[in-house]
Amino acid sequence: MKNGADAEEPADCAVCLKDVAFSWPKYTFSMSVENFRVETAEKILLLGESGAGKSTLLSLICGVIQPQKGTVRIADHDLTSMNSSQRDRVRADRIGIIFQMFNLLPYASALDNVLVPLRFSPKRRQRCAHAREEATTLCSALGLPGELISKMPASALSVGQQQRVAVARAMIGHPEIIIADEPTSALDAGSQDEFLSLLFAQLSQSGSTLIMVSHDERLAERFDRIVRLEDVAATKRMADS
Repeated sequence: MKNGADAEEPADCAVCLKDVAFSWPKYTFSMSVENFRVETAEKILLLGESGAGKSTLLSLICGVIQPQKGTVRIADHDLTSMNSSQRDRVRADRIGIIFQMFNLLPYASALDNVLVPLRFSPKRRQRCAHAREEATTLCSALGLPGELISKMPASALSVGQQQRVAVARAMIGHPEIIIADEPTSALDAGSQDEFLSLLFAQLSQSGSTLIMVSHDERLAERFDRIVRLEDVAATKRMADS
C-alpha cells in the first residue's frame, strides 16, 4: 500500500500529511499520521468504521482544523503555515466537498445550489466563463433535466436528485480535489452503482483527485487504491488509556 512519503514531496502529490499529531480539546480523542499521501488524479477509497476518526482526518486535509504537530499539504500549499483565512481560501479554490447529508440550501433552486461555491472562490469563477450554462451542462450530464434544476427548490427533489446536485456543486469550477464523505450511505446497491458511474464519468473529464470515505468495502473495485484508516492513522480515546 502506497502510504509512504519522502521528505521532499513531489509535485504530483495532491494531498500529503507528514508526522501529524492532533488532539481534540481535553484530549478525549487523538490522532497521529506518520505519512499519508494521495497522488494527483488518484481515486482512493478511505475505509473506516463509524467513530474511527474519518471526519477528523478529512477536517485536517481540508484545513478546517490544524494539527498540533506536523505538516498538511494540498499540492504546493502548506496548510500548517497558514492562518484560518488563508486555509479557507485554499479550500474554496481547490477542494470540492460532497457532504453525507448533502447540505443543500432547501429553498434555493438546484441550479443556484450548484453555483454557491463560485461565490466564495474567484479562481473557480474564472474557470467558468459562462457559469450558469456550465452548471446546467454539468447537471444534465448527471441526469438532472434543465426544467427541474431551474424551477424546483432543492427540498422538493428526491434523495437521488439531491445527491446529484451535491456532486455538481462540488465539481463546479474544476477543483483539483473532491472529498466525498459517505455519499452512498443512504442508497441501495443499484443506486450506489449508478451514482458512482456518474461521479467517475465526471472525474474522468476533470482529472480531479478523489478521496471518498466509506465503511462499505463493496465499493472498492472502482477505485485506484483502498486505504484503511487504521493503516495510516493511529487513534486513541481517553477510555483506551
